[in-house]
Amino acid sequence: MTVTAILGARVFDGEKSLGVSNVLIEAERITAVGREAPSGAELVDGGGATLLPGLIDAHVHTDQQSLALALRFGVTTELEMAGVNTRDKQADLTCNDTLADVRSAGLPITPPGGHPSELFPEDFEWPPPPGEGEPAPLLPFATTPEEAAALVPELLARGSDYIKFMIDDGSIEGHRGLPMLDQATLNAGVAEARKYGALTVAHALTIDTVRMALEAGVDGLVHIFMDQPHTDEIIARIKDAGVFVVPCTTVNASMMGVTGAALADDPRVASRLEEDWDRTLRSSFNRYPQGDLQSVLNTVKALHDVGVDVMCGTDSALPVTFLGGLAHGASLHQELQYLVQAGLTPSQALRAATATTARCFKLPDRGRIAEGLRADLLLVEGDPTTTIADTLRTRAVWRRGTRLATA
Repeated sequence: MTVTAILGARVFDGEKSLGVSNVLIEAERITAVGREAPSGAELVDGGGATLLPGLIDAHVHTDQQSLALALRFGVTTELEMAGVNTRDKQADLTCNDTLADVRSAGLPITPPGGHPSELFPEDFEWPPPPGEGEPAPLLPFATTPEEAAALVPELLARGSDYIKFMIDDGSIEGHRGLPMLDQATLNAGVAEARKYGALTVAHALTIDTVRMALEAGVDGLVHIFMDQPHTDEIIARIKDAGVFVVPCTTVNASMMGVTGAALADDPRVASRLEEDWDRTLRSSFNRYPQGDLQSVLNTVKALHDVGVDVMCGTDSALPVTFLGGLAHGASLHQELQYLVQAGLTPSQALRAATATTARCFKLPDRGRIAEGLRADLLLVEGDPTTTIADTLRTRAVWRRGTRLATA
């Protein structure tokens, strides 16, 4: 089997910079870091470039078109926070090296009529139902502790990789008064998941709902609150709870009316976007225009400074303008730039999109460049450990050792 040798690139291994080195790939795996290329190897010139682990977007809602788009931007894994790409659907996706890999929560536990129902217009056309012989997705509605606890094993049996809870009264989305999980129901669901050893994550956009998630004992917050500036008290509570945080500052910006037009105008992005995604990226949610993006960035920095695991996620979803300001793959690069704007170093931001996410979501075969791991790799011009925007200067993408033809 042919060995691929990436020669003379700066290597960021997911944790730290290794300097200029060689990386060898055989089949799906990295076989060596720092060795000379063997005779007969396929040589890839990495001069002037940086080799990164494939990026991981820790918050999406996805499908095959979106997974293909993500991979074109060097995002080799997407973590779905509401959708149908559960383990029973993943076999075909895992073997398709033209798509990003995926893990999924399945559909999240929420009350009937609760978030995210308010986001969709009445005339929105949903995708067609499952084909003949395919089970309909479980709609995990809960209004009591008993219902929430009963849903957890059913979600896990249907292939959820982790369990997500919606804690949202609609106040950020302009629909205050939405049905919302109460504390007892949330507590029961999280406790049941813990019995099965399942990872739990929570959607919480306000400080009060974050407090609910922390009291319940979730493992991670897959948004950051945006209703008020952080306090030392809430930062300390998040740290003491030992949770990880996926801020999704890109979607917070979109909620405040910030479009992705500047990103869409970047020729490194425009050349990879179809028309529907270009139109979506140039739009925005615009449901919380009174928000303060700098306040959100300050919260991200405060969490990072006390040692909370912060990860890169975007909340990219469908190519529709009412979920706008985001596009799979492209927006993860915007999120990296936001993390640096918040005060993280470029290397810390890159860690948030690679090794940290792999560790927190229990994906030990990826997120780093090391012998024996998956050859999910992104080669970019320049040096994103000093200039984070260089992550968009794609030279090559590999997924399980297969070089993507369209990157």
